Amino acid sequence: MPGLRHGRVAAPLLGLCLLAVRPAGAADAVAAVPTSASSAADASTLAKRSLAACDSGRNATARDERLAHFTEGEQLARQALAANDADAQAHFALFCNMGEAMRIDGESVQALVGLGKLMRELDRTLELDPNHLDAMSAKGTLLVRLPRVFGGDVPTGEKLLRRVAEEDPNAYNSRINLARVCADRGETDEAVRFATRALEIARAKNRPEKVAEAQDVLAKLGAPAH
Repeated sequence: MPGLRHGRVAAPLLGLCLLAVRPAGAADAVAAVPTSASSAADASTLAKRSLAACDSGRNATARDERLAHFTEGEQLARQALAANDADAQAHFALFCNMGEAMRIDGESVQALVGLGKLMRELDRTLELDPNHLDAMSAKGTLLVRLPRVFGGDVPTGEKLLRRVAEEDPNAYNSRINLARVCADRGETDEAVRFATRALEIARAKNRPEKVAEAQDVLAKLGAPAH
């Protein structure tokens, strides 16, 4: 189905906006000994604050405000990793803030060069926590949208996205990207099922930008968006 995979080089970074973020917690100082129990607790708290900053940046509208949130979030994530490099959520938080900061002025060659760093953080997250669904969804999105020359791998990415969709009934990002993958193969019926469920999720979460995206995919598939 032509037209669904629009802008294959730029599209992966657009997908970063769809990642889930956990609620923030209270902050503590970073402990001096990375392997101590207190350091692990600090790292967890800092990672939560970092993800909250990433979420705040995505919700902000002014460029400077968005950049300030992402910069703060990246700093918090690096502090968390300094306290405990084995904290999977801290690696994911670093990925989130770095990715959003890279695309703040739109997609660019510089942002594409930075994709290697982002993928390393995702790989480290999944190495530490193989069941981290947000990281799995993000990696799957990158793999199905990137050209091969930039490391794209549709079969592997699709496998990750399908696992997320199976385990999380409210995973929007995995379903909308699976709809595109299926459409590219001409599997229209399955694409429509994924996109329809994505639309239901977007409406339930009151996310108008995602509603519009799902409706656009369904329209290109020639399916009504009920």
